[in-house]
Formats: sequence, structure tokens, C-alpha cells
Amino acid sequence: MEWWKKAVVYQVYPMSFKDSNGDGIGDIGGVIEKVDYLNQLGVDVIWLTPVYESPMDDNGYDISNYYKINPLFGTMEQLEELLGMLHDRGMKLIMDLVVNHTSDEHEWFRAAKADKKSKYHDYYIWEEKPITGQQSFFSGSVWEYNAETDEYYYHLFSKRQPDLNWKNPNVRKEVYQLINWWLDKGINGFRMDVIDLIGKVPGKELMISPQTHEYLQEMHQNCFAGREVFTVGETSFATPITAPMYSKPERKELTMVFGFEHLGLEEVKGNGKWDLKKLDVNELKQVFKIWQHALYKNGWNSLFWSNHDQPRIVSRMGDDGRYRRESAKMLAMVLHGMQGTPYIYQGEEIGMTNVEFPLEDYKDVETINMVQEKLAAGWSMEKIMKGIYAKGRDNARTPMQWSAKEYAGFTNGTPWIKVNPNYSEINVEKELSIEESIFSFYQSLIQIRKTYDIISEGDFKLLAEEDARIFSYVRTWNGQELYVVGNFTGEEVVCPSEISKLVKNTDIILTNYKETQLQEEIVLRPYESIMWYKADDSME
Repeated sequence: MEWWKKAVVYQVYPMSFKDSNGDGIGDIGGVIEKVDYLNQLGVDVIWLTPVYESPMDDNGYDISNYYKINPLFGTMEQLEELLGMLHDRGMKLIMDLVVNHTSDEHEWFRAAKADKKSKYHDYYIWEEKPITGQQSFFSGSVWEYNAETDEYYYHLFSKRQPDLNWKNPNVRKEVYQLINWWLDKGINGFRMDVIDLIGKVPGKELMISPQTHEYLQEMHQNCFAGREVFTVGETSFATPITAPMYSKPERKELTMVFGFEHLGLEEVKGNGKWDLKKLDVNELKQVFKIWQHALYKNGWNSLFWSNHDQPRIVSRMGDDGRYRRESAKMLAMVLHGMQGTPYIYQGEEIGMTNVEFPLEDYKDVETINMVQEKLAAGWSMEKIMKGIYAKGRDNARTPMQWSAKEYAGFTNGTPWIKVNPNYSEINVEKELSIEESIFSFYQSLIQIRKTYDIISEGDFKLLAEEDARIFSYVRTWNGQELYVVGNFTGEEVVCPSEISKLVKNTDIILTNYKETQLQEEIVLRPYESIMWYKADDSME
């Protein structure tokens, strides 16, 4: 079995993880300080979001030099030290690869916008007039006027993130060169930012880009063939039908993909991310079922609730008040019992929550742009703030809460973004001192994945499919069975009899309540979750 099928990845967003030099911005030195904490959790891979040279218009996803470390985050020597420390502990490091676009301060773009005759001009996408009315993901048009060449360049994100022209073989050559440079340095792979967009054709649907697969196969051939490399693609437009095309081993593209369908279910369809409705748990179950079936023996999945672009899962789908611990554990169990490689986002393992700041304290470019756009569209300030509280990216970007000390032990200086005021209650130090902690629950889930092959290999079947109060499924493999049930409500729920019968002669291997006594009728307490295992009778 490939090692990554039993691996668990931990995402570090360095700006908000740990500051080692008192400037208020998390850095590589801070990650170095916390390597043993990550090792204690039991994760196998650290995914480091961008630390390359950048003007930080989009917190590092606008890269001005792929070969240099942003001094805000530290030095190349520190990155090499971090890599060595992880490897010494049997852990791996993957870095963010952002090659759909560069920063407008990258030397390629500086040359491109100054002179049409420059060889770098064709590294980007230009038109004499905007050929579409397409909107960028960060609001406003995708076309930005450049006076020096009297043309418009294309940017799917901020106007400071011009899109690269992947049709140009010289662009692809440059990208493969930088990938190989980093792999030669010893990093173990990449998380590839918006990689399903590299084959786009301006003016056409973004999800239709057959050339993306050609480019990824060429990348594999030039960079990954013959190396043991871990690659995960951020593929927002992938569907259960197209996802296997990225991750089937014989296609020689990526190791696995991120599918996002499960995270758009509380959005009013067609209205974008800010217009919200109540989550339907049955809809959530169906999405997971379809993805679990689509990639079974047909590629590989990533399992995640959270990342640096998503709100905190315990606030989003759990209860971040009275049942914070129980719901955080339940959500973790439901996810980690499925097939795929799980990703833990910093703070998830201690149950960090969303935050409600006054508008002036938000830093994210997407949020700031959205306010102007929605006001112009006639939204009330109340509706706008409700959207930001629920879906704003800064929910995930408040500093990691290490202790009850000032600024949550994140920095000795003034943090670049305010700390969630609940840090005195929710922090690593406190969590590590508690017996039934969320942290120790994640440790157990990681250990179970390594112990039971059924989690990596088994098939998936939903149970009590029509019951919107619970999320339950069975995994089967080689005569073994693994059952998971999670109560998605803050009330007691009588477990459907079909589940009670199925788990009758099985062993509980994990539960999020201290005492779980099972009668004939299983009554699940608020946000209770239970995992059962039954070995093959012939193995006993």
C-alpha cells in the first residue's frame, strides 16, 4: 500500500501559526519551534502555505520570486533546517505551488507589461479589449488595463495576480524548472493551488479545460516520474466524474485532489459564497457518498473540513458553544473514518472557532472587496456582516492559540491580525492538560487509520440515508466491518434500529463521550459519535 494512503497531513498557515521574532507575523522559525508539537499529534506530512518572496497582496499567493524566501517568514537556511527536522522525525514537507498566476511584481510580468516585444509578454494573457464581462473571484472584472502596452491583461484573482499563459511552452518549461529545483532541495511534494484552472480559455466556462490534463501529464513526465513525490491538486471545479482523471495512477497526473462540493452546500445556488442557507445534512451525506464511490479504486481523495480559505468547521457545522468539544470530535470522526488522506488545518485539533470582528479589523482582500461590491448591489450591512462572520477567510487566519498568555502566546509583538478573544478558554496548553481533549481524540483517529487497513481499503455505504439528524456509514473489506455514526444535532437522537442491529456484535474502538453504554436501543447524546469495528470471524 502506498504510504500516503495511511498518512495524515497538517496544514500550516505560517503567518498565523507562531511568531519567533516578535514582529507579529508567524514565520518559519515559529514552525521550527513547534515541530515536536506536530510530531506529538502524530501527523505524517506538513503542508506549508506559501513562504516565497511576495508583496503579500494575497498573503503570499502572489509570488514575485519562486526561488527566494520572503524575509517576513525567515531565510532559506531556516527552511532547510525545518526540512531536516521533519525528515529526522520521519515526517515529510510539502509546499504550496502557485503557478496559475504570479505577482504583478514578478520580473516576468514587469518585463511583459513594459514592452510588447519582450519575450515575457507572451508569458501572460493579453487582449486589446476585454473579450468577456467575466468577474474575477475577488470581485470586479478579470481584465485590467495596462497603459504601457495599451492592452488588458487577464487575472482570475486580484489585479495584482496576473494569470500565466500556459499555452506558451516557455512558461511550462520555467514552471518545471522551479518544481525540480525545489524537489532537488529535498521537499517531498506540492499542494497545487487552483491547478484545474491552468488550461482555461478566457471567455469559456472555467470548468472546461481539457488542456489542463495535458499540462499535468507533461509536468509529471518532466518533474515527478522516477521520484517519490506527493502531489495534491486544489481542483475547485472538479466533479466526481472528472476527479478520477486527475488522480488515477495510470494517468500520471496527481496523487490526489481536493473536491470542494461538500463545502458549498450552505450557499444559495448560483449566488456565490456569501448568500447563505441552512445546511441540509442529508445533502452533505449524499455529496460524500458520491465522492467516496467515484474515487474508490479509481484515484484518491483528500478528506478535509477546513483550510486557510474556509471558516472553522466547529462553528460551521457543529456547536462552538456548549457542545464545542463534542461536536469538534464528532466532525473529526465522521471525516477520518472515510477513504482518502485526511488534512487537519492548524487549530482544528483544539477546536478553534470563527470570530466576529468589527469590519475595520478584517484583513482579507476577498472580504474587503466583497463589502464594496455587495453595498453597491443593495445588500444591507447586516447581511454583509452575517456573510463575513459565517464565510470570511479571516475566520481561519486568526493566530493559533497556544496559551492563555497575551496574544494567545502567538507573538511577543502586536499580531498582524487580531486574536480570537476566546483564546483564554481555547488554547493548546489547556487542551494538552485535559484528559478527554480534542487533541487526544485526533491522536486516536490518526492511530486508528494506521492500525486498521479497512479505513484505507474498504468500500463505503451510507446507513440511515434519509435521517437528517445523523451521519452514519459502514466500511467493509476482507470480511471486516467498520461502522461510524455521528449525531449532527444538539439533542438526543434514538439511533435507527437498522444501525443498532448491525453493530450488535462489534467492538467500540472510539467514542467522543467518556461513558458509552449501549442498550438494545442506542440513544445518541448531543453530537455523540461512535466508531465500531468487527473483525473477520475467520481471523479470530
